[in-house]
Amino acid sequence: MKKSVFTVAAQRLLADNTYELTLCGDTEGLDVPGRFVNIRIDGFYLRRPISVCDCRPGYLTLIYKVVGAGTEKLSRMEEGEALELLTGLGNGYDLSRSGSEPLLIGGGAGVPPMYLLARKLTEQGKHVTAILGFNTAGEVFYEEAFRELGACVIVATADGSRGVKGFVTDAMDGLACTYFYTCGPGPMLKAVYDRSVTDGQFSFEERMGCGFGACVGCTCRTKYGNKRICRDGPVLTKEEIVW
Repeated sequence: MKKSVFTVAAQRLLADNTYELTLCGDTEGLDVPGRFVNIRIDGFYLRRPISVCDCRPGYLTLIYKVVGAGTEKLSRMEEGEALELLTGLGNGYDLSRSGSEPLLIGGGAGVPPMYLLARKLTEQGKHVTAILGFNTAGEVFYEEAFRELGACVIVATADGSRGVKGFVTDAMDGLACTYFYTCGPGPMLKAVYDRSVTDGQFSFEERMGCGFGACVGCTCRTKYGNKRICRDGPVLTKEEIVW
């Protein structure tokens, strides 16, 4: 874990209440798909954990949804303003297990970490399929960005206003893959677990107090004992999960 100060390089509205934030700073160790940062926002006691969407030397991309006063304040930050981040958090995905045709499944706020993962896997020559799940068409983002990486993209919306009507699991039917990676809300992850026929890795979304394992507030039970989502996760393997 490292505490660093980043500078806002750009910010734009991507979809309904969803923003893309580009930061300049020390990005060492942030290019591992599945890791997250914890942002300090002035005036708020707890930091905000946000998954890394993409990372290039000196530049970090985060995507977040405005859900309260803290993220609303974050959305009003302008170019040149400074943010204090805790970086190097989380364990990230293990790409060595992907096989030749990995399937990536992201739901809502779980879509951003799939982007860096898709970029890394396509750079390795893997044939990536990405299922992106949202509630409605107005929430869809990064569909074309994934396609530009060379991934096969399937969008699913709960109301059927774009792509497959239904949930990400409805888009999984008939798809063959060598391995899968997923991130999203708990009910979605459980549904993916029940529907999947191959091994995979799950990134869990969880409320966090400290973000680095000290408060033990995000502990979950696994087949191998209790684990802290922020420190031992957020990525857990299919074989160790206890629902």
